[in-house]
Amino acid sequence: MTQSTSHADVVIVGTGHGGSQAAIALRQQGYEGTILMIGRDRAPPYERPPLSKEYLAGDKGFERIMIRPESFWADKQIGLRLGAAVSAIDPHAHRLTLTDGAAVTYGTLIWSAGGDPRRLPVPGAVLPQVFYVRDKADADAMMAALAAGARRAVVIGGGYIGLEAAAVLRKLGCAVTLVELLPRLLARVAGEEIAAFFADAHQRHGVDLRLGQGVRAVLGEEAGRVTGVRLESGEEIACDMVVVGIGIVPAVAPLIAAGAAGTNGVDVDEFCRTTLDDIYAIGDCAAHANPFADGAVIRLESVQNAHDMALVAAKAILGRPEPYHALPWFWSNQYDIRLQTAGLSLGHDQTVVRGDPASGKFTVAYLKAGRPIAFDCVNTTKDYVQARKLLESRVGRIDPALLADPEVALKDLA
Repeated sequence: MTQSTSHADVVIVGTGHGGSQAAIALRQQGYEGTILMIGRDRAPPYERPPLSKEYLAGDKGFERIMIRPESFWADKQIGLRLGAAVSAIDPHAHRLTLTDGAAVTYGTLIWSAGGDPRRLPVPGAVLPQVFYVRDKADADAMMAALAAGARRAVVIGGGYIGLEAAAVLRKLGCAVTLVELLPRLLARVAGEEIAAFFADAHQRHGVDLRLGQGVRAVLGEEAGRVTGVRLESGEEIACDMVVVGIGIVPAVAPLIAAGAAGTNGVDVDEFCRTTLDDIYAIGDCAAHANPFADGAVIRLESVQNAHDMALVAAKAILGRPEPYHALPWFWSNQYDIRLQTAGLSLGHDQTVVRGDPASGKFTVAYLKAGRPIAFDCVNTTKDYVQARKLLESRVGRIDPALLADPEVALKDLA
């Protein structure tokens, strides 16, 4: 049976932060055309960061992480097609084919599909108790495993997702072993001072860290239950569940197959336009020349990037183009620690520690040729607020001794 074809003036693929904000921004900016959001998730749009934190811990129910109340989308005449995925794009006919065979035509397309969890490429990684914290269904499955009695967890990956999951699992009373292939935590996103601080914090909370070790296999019974993890060293760690946080793969295959340029994600210009007519891309999957990375083409996996790109795309569609020029910022909550990051530390050649890490409150400044390019602020919100303004001012060289002195306000160094 032939599936019907529907149409919207703007079709948004992805119902996460970027896609939701694009729809909201279009309406806020006065757009009166039809808008349809298509999402693989079966739940209405919700925030992703709490999944590995407050939602998993049970501190926030689903209603509290919804981006807007469900009635909002109907009130704003924004259509939702949930539990649907795009399998192909015909950019000339402005036509999408969905995995169920249905077709959707568009005037303008905004691609905000994010990414898929990078899968653990070892035997046993498909067992039911191997979890990836990417969407609500993942977090719900983890919560169900915990409710069924899982009390020993191996977390694979020492980035922020893995560390946040480890912190919540410890809070819930699980024994946790964290395995990281590289010799330290946060190797791709933070300096050694921050990595050492978080390693100490997790060990103090009872996490068994195994750094510089790879995973050879996930072990399980005939019935399919996880029983342990075998490391490359041959050691076996007993567990009831495995949580994997080793990055994402940008979900852009239909765009690339349709002819869009891109290698790591899909390439966009300063207005979030892809190389295909009337197709924009935003958020985690959009590779762009970032002004705060000295023009390097990068992807940013952050709520900030998704929100700011959404506004750029919306304004361009409305004929009021403004180039993307937003300072990147990130955050992570673990135990009683709040890390706030401003800027990008890519290519830094010097770090300056401001304050005493032993106190639990300090800041790390990242410099490149004497110029600050990023700040990691641990329980120092005042530094974070002032660091953002300092970086936005594109300040030049600063005496490291001044940066290191917590008595010198960062705002006075602009």
